[in-house]
Amino acid sequence: MVLVAVCLTAGLLVLLLLGFVMFYLWRRARDRRQYQDLVAAVPPIPVCTAPVLLVSQGSWVKPAEIPFTLPPLFTTPNQINLETEEGEEKVEVMKMDVLTHRGSLSVQSWYPVGTVLAGLYSNPALSKVVAPPPGIATRLCFSVEYRYSSEQLAVSLLRLGNLPPRFHGNVTLVQLRLLPEDRRPRQAKARCTGPDPEFNECFLFQVSGGRVTRSTLSVCVLSVSHDSKRHAVGRVLFPLQGELGQAGRVLWRDLETEDHNHCSEWGDMLVSLCYSPSLQRLSVEVVRARGLQLLTDSGVCVQVSLQIHTQVVKSKRSGVVKADRDPNFDHRMTFKLRAEHMDEACLQFVVQQPHDIHSEPSIPLGLLVLGPFMYARGPQLQHWMDMVNTAQEPVKVWHGLGRAT
Repeated sequence: MVLVAVCLTAGLLVLLLLGFVMFYLWRRARDRRQYQDLVAAVPPIPVCTAPVLLVSQGSWVKPAEIPFTLPPLFTTPNQINLETEEGEEKVEVMKMDVLTHRGSLSVQSWYPVGTVLAGLYSNPALSKVVAPPPGIATRLCFSVEYRYSSEQLAVSLLRLGNLPPRFHGNVTLVQLRLLPEDRRPRQAKARCTGPDPEFNECFLFQVSGGRVTRSTLSVCVLSVSHDSKRHAVGRVLFPLQGELGQAGRVLWRDLETEDHNHCSEWGDMLVSLCYSPSLQRLSVEVVRARGLQLLTDSGVCVQVSLQIHTQVVKSKRSGVVKADRDPNFDHRMTFKLRAEHMDEACLQFVVQQPHDIHSEPSIPLGLLVLGPFMYARGPQLQHWMDMVNTAQEPVKVWHGLGRAT
């Protein structure tokens, strides 16, 4: 009985499965027949509509409403020789039509397909576009543009003008920084030598719109001789405040060289700085001074103080030398300074004359402060940044003295 029940159940399942298969095949055949009838039928076309292209029927209808004109026929050079004078005049007219036509058609012998008229796209030489202003000063040609959408300052470095003759045969390098926060310089190399080397390079500085007006663009020009020694040609300090209104205009700025920096009313002083991060040591060398306004004949000395914030950490004094407007000190001194205090410390130089009476304080002649953005600006700030970026290498710069209070 159990065997008979199992066989009946299996038979019913097989019959049910065969019924589903037959129903699926009948349904599929019916759908295919309806689809073929639908494709074969030609849809009715309304009377007021435009002609329809019946692609399925293989018939093509060209609408008469679309304007269609053929391009003018051009004659070949062989046919031109056979034409009369009247025909030649017509050919000349067709030539003029081709010159005024800006499409893709071209005449076979006059303007072959694939050629380019180079004369229409030639750019004038850079020397003609940005010729240096008259004068003997070394000048830098550049442009600045601030892109507010991406918060980028684009500096286009174009060329130098009136480079001194002793640098004509050397390779010219330019280092760009955006003070006070940019410590790593961007460097560009001139493409040629001579009195007017060209660069034609663009540099991007990522800076917000609030800080760009408080920044200063520093451009330092170096000349590399054949023995790989670098010589400072000069530098340009360009404050960006008020200079971003006319974007892209060509600017000429004179380089501040060593010969043009000693114009201070109270004199100038040559100072060398060197910092060693491994030893945490700041080395200072007071080399010499010039143009001092002496008050007595008691001699001249320099007092150097290391200051962190408003606290004087250490003060040292050079030896007293003979009273002279251009004295030579050649005095070296070192200060202990940790690397984490580099942005908080500064050096204060006071040129002074000892008083004839030892109990009286010394007479100050001039003041100089070198340090980060918290304390200094201009060449004084640049000197400090150069010292930080070129560790264990002395950086020697002339500085003008300020009024000692």
